[in-house]
Amino acid sequence: MGDGVQRVLAHRSLPGDGLLWQHGGDRWWWTDVPAATLHAWRETDPAPVAYRLPERAGSFALCRSGRLLVGLAKWLCFATPPGPAKTNRPLALKPVAAVDPAEPRTRVADGRTDRRGHFVFGTRIEADEPRAIGSFYQYSQAHGLRRLALPAATVAGSICFSPDGATMYFSTGEQRIMRCDYDADSAQVAGVRPFAALADAVPHGAIVDSEGCVWNAEQGSGRLTRYAPDGERMATWTLPAPHVTRPAFGGTKLDCLLVGSADGTRNGGGGLFRLAVPGVRGIPETPFDDSAGNP
Repeated sequence: MGDGVQRVLAHRSLPGDGLLWQHGGDRWWWTDVPAATLHAWRETDPAPVAYRLPERAGSFALCRSGRLLVGLAKWLCFATPPGPAKTNRPLALKPVAAVDPAEPRTRVADGRTDRRGHFVFGTRIEADEPRAIGSFYQYSQAHGLRRLALPAATVAGSICFSPDGATMYFSTGEQRIMRCDYDADSAQVAGVRPFAALADAVPHGAIVDSEGCVWNAEQGSGRLTRYAPDGERMATWTLPAPHVTRPAFGGTKLDCLLVGSADGTRNGGGGLFRLAVPGVRGIPETPFDDSAGNP
């Protein structure tokens, strides 16, 4: 495939979104949104383990307790995976927070834990609506659901945080990535400003590496671009699949970079791809802090 890009998995369980590495569990996790399924996969396994959901999950987080926090269309729910040997089983869910229950035009979209262990996510429009009406939220055990004072979105995406957690990156469905000052404890944001503009694609999933650089998957172009902390474009890789979704660093040293694709296995174009990025490492994902109250 060239440019240090290698397909490591092509499977009917893809398209894959929300890609995460479970440090210690040594598994990759993702959600197949159209199929309403969560998947977990070790690279030594012949196929991913599947956990069925009652409806589509826009995003999810790994929890400190070993549970999952799953963002269904209108609910955040806790779930305990039944074990890697029990594939294709329904995942029992316990709802913990309703999301915009009176607004039928939106559903939960991209999300990620911040450096303090709170879940930050956004919503996307599901109806024929010309206005941007999606929102961004923070959920924690201590404070519940708190809306972030960020611009309205058609599709919330690219949510990630600087190594110190003081800067949040995000996108709203336009051809640019935004950033803002972020205080996790108070759920306050300030200084909303552009970070990077895309010429012919829309930003989708993103992650920050140990040097503070932002890696963003471009929906529609098949590109993954690395940006310096000041927004300068550093390098770009083109994958053989136009709808790349989200990059993630994994492996014991967090030096393995995988990227998901939402093209399925049509024409051999979809799957999970590994990029060769010598000398670059990720930051461990902070698990969601589900200890307080432990519902």
